[in-house]
Amino acid sequence: MMDLDLLQVSAPSLAYICLGGFVVLLSMMTIFIKDKLYINEVLLGTGFGILIGPHVAGIFDPRSWGSDSRITLEVMRVVLATGLFTIGVELPKSYMWDHMKGLLVMVVPTMAFGWVLIALIIYYLFPSINYISSLCIAACLTPTDPIICAAIVSGTFAKKNVKEKLRHILSAESAANDGLAYPFLSISIYLTVEASTRVAIGKWFLVGWLYQVILGTVIGAVIGLIFSRIMKLSHAKGLIGRESYVVQYIALVIFTIGVASTIGSDDLLAAFAAGCAISWDGHFSLQTENEIFASVIDFVLNCACFIYIGAWLPFAAFHSPELDITIGRLVTLVIAILFLRRIPPLLLLYKFVPEITTWKEALFCGHFGITWY
Repeated sequence: MMDLDLLQVSAPSLAYICLGGFVVLLSMMTIFIKDKLYINEVLLGTGFGILIGPHVAGIFDPRSWGSDSRITLEVMRVVLATGLFTIGVELPKSYMWDHMKGLLVMVVPTMAFGWVLIALIIYYLFPSINYISSLCIAACLTPTDPIICAAIVSGTFAKKNVKEKLRHILSAESAANDGLAYPFLSISIYLTVEASTRVAIGKWFLVGWLYQVILGTVIGAVIGLIFSRIMKLSHAKGLIGRESYVVQYIALVIFTIGVASTIGSDDLLAAFAAGCAISWDGHFSLQTENEIFASVIDFVLNCACFIYIGAWLPFAAFHSPELDITIGRLVTLVIAILFLRRIPPLLLLYKFVPEITTWKEALFCGHFGITWY
């Protein structure tokens, strides 16, 4: 007789069943969900994670793996870097150079405005937090999210209803400002830990900008260009098949973030730069055209990532009166982020962005440049 102990189902096994079942059901109704209900896998995955998480069904509890946050960090790092690399690959060739003016306007002043304003709101809503700490928190809310942004820049609905120039500029901006949030965060940290403002600004420039941002971008670009040359040479000699190009979506991402994070540079910007560089001349994009494997991998990773986030959410911490944190204040902060972080600066600056021609397009770009960190 079979040992009954063998039939005991572990929590990870149940989590695998839930993840697989969710992806299967979602993939069967993708067109209806995205084109009729206007919902993507991000919202559904988070909601499903909450349902199977410790606060509802108790099937999946990532916090039970230990208090070390490195697991969560690495899961998010790989998923986000893969999305950034994919965006870089799918942009038209030499897009970043050709549209540099519009990108700089959308990224730098828009992020700076939202960073300062949201810090002021946090400082006002939560009196126990000083303004420098508020700047640190606001820096985490400053970048837009490239995975969520995919809901309005890819798919059938986006291609029918969103102009191509807007899809490209939103994709490029969401990828670029994800890594460029580092300087906003690092200046806040240095102002907190350093006794001298002069020393803090010096370290911010040397470490935050030169070492993390610029060096990370250069590393990613160099890796992308080197691998682009190698693959073109292999293709010319008949050593690489079409399907092998798609493998680079995972292999090159892991390699790039490994190199960048080893030396302490910005691994997210490195991944995006590698994606842009590897398809700079259009060869890589041409070879992977009409290949759906990359989008499938991206879809599965996004589902798994946001199910993880939904199960990981610390709902108990949403009400901490000792820290002045209440549900009402959090809701107020969310509303302020939605309406004030990006919409006002884009409405003021859109005339300097060639890709945005009307205030309605500026409103659209501002509204959908949200983040749900």
